Amino acid sequence: MSQQLDSARPLPGELPLEEAQDEPTRVPLKIEDWLTVIGMALLALITFANVLVRYFTSQSFAWTEELSVFLMMMVTLVAGSASVARNRQIRIEFFADAGSPARQRTLARFGALMVCAMFLLLAGLSVRIVYDHWYYQETSPGIGVPQWWYSIWLPVMALAIAARAFGLFLRRGRQP
Repeated sequence: MSQQLDSARPLPGELPLEEAQDEPTRVPLKIEDWLTVIGMALLALITFANVLVRYFTSQSFAWTEELSVFLMMMVTLVAGSASVARNRQIRIEFFADAGSPARQRTLARFGALMVCAMFLLLAGLSVRIVYDHWYYQETSPGIGVPQWWYSIWLPVMALAIAARAFGLFLRRGRQP
């Protein structure tokens, strides 16, 4: 018995062809892609340099942990922005993909709007943290730089994710 493979059907673990292509967006998705690449490269270089220094000198760079935590946070937020823009965030497919196309579109728009609202709230609340770091002149424990240099990126990235979610909301509203 010979079975013919359907060329349009994806292999296990692959995305279907229609999902493999990114939807067109006004702000290019390459921004998040390159920020992720740069952040991961810096993280790898810093960690590798610290390993070499520890191996050869039995000492460690004190600043590497602080910078690594910051870079991991940035890469996580940038990747979150990319997943929202590409509509690849976690969802319960039983509910999201069931029903009529109108119901699916409505649920997708509702989900995008809720993501937007949550990240707008996060941005608003994190501005207070940045203000406190600036007002009380807190410094980082490892390097001694102002703490707001790190915390300022939380509201900025939360606003970027909210903007991507709102863009997804608008794109889902234009779908037939």
